[in-house]
Amino acid sequence: MVKIIADSTCDLSKDLVEKYDISILPLHILLGEEEYLDGVNITPQEIYSWSDQKKTTPKTSAPSLEDAMELMKPYVEEGRELVCFSISDDMSTSGNVMRLAAEELQAEGLVWVINSENLSTGIGLQVIEAAIMAKEGKDAETIVRYIESLRPFVRASFVVDTLTYLHRGGRCSGLAAMAGGALKLHPRIVVEEGKMKPGRKYRGGMNKVIMSYVTDMEEDLKRAKKDRVFITHSGCEKELVDEVKAYLHSLGVFDEILETIAGGVISSHCGPGTLGVLFIEGQ
Repeated sequence: MVKIIADSTCDLSKDLVEKYDISILPLHILLGEEEYLDGVNITPQEIYSWSDQKKTTPKTSAPSLEDAMELMKPYVEEGRELVCFSISDDMSTSGNVMRLAAEELQAEGLVWVINSENLSTGIGLQVIEAAIMAKEGKDAETIVRYIESLRPFVRASFVVDTLTYLHRGGRCSGLAAMAGGALKLHPRIVVEEGKMKPGRKYRGGMNKVIMSYVTDMEEDLKRAKKDRVFITHSGCEKELVDEVKAYLHSLGVFDEILETIAGGVISSHCGPGTLGVLFIEGQ
């Protein structure tokens, strides 16, 4: 059976990782001189506290080559095919590290690396589709071909409570000119062709903003692939998440409405109070 590996930016919960037999390769988070593994020994809250104290955004870096090789090696030795997912190549060299690990293990014929052209559960949606196919006994080439055909239809967006973290990190083009702090703007950030870009701007309290953001997507959500939709957030209030969940449920579209908490890398760039609804557009 094909083995599915994803880097830690896919933001899949422990339950989903176990359910679909996915192995996670952690990115690194640097708080000054201290280095941590995303999802292993650092929490988003610790990142926010450090970031606010230091008035800077933590540095994040791709997984180490050694960690990638160590994760892949047992499956390579078994002769299993591997399909590996990375955060967008425009955002990290994570995918390149996976490719180098395959070369070092002399396993280029077994290892397939997919540039998700996405982040967070925009990756996770693709990973789960691949894992289901792997369980069905599909080979790596078939899985990769299908995922690459699906990839342009993944819809990943989110709204942020504060622009501070994105601005500090410099990861979102077009934000520099937006005086978000002064105007209390909450932009919708959209992932397009592997890059983050600001979209519609909302004003007001986050409860109102988030519900406006979600209802604005109603027509797209009604046409979505029905298998699942993700609500992914960086520690929003339960009542607000439940309100989003109830709205999505009321549409009667999705078989599964999944909630996940953003991991350390995504949280460090987006900040607290971020929420996104991520799905695959129907074809």
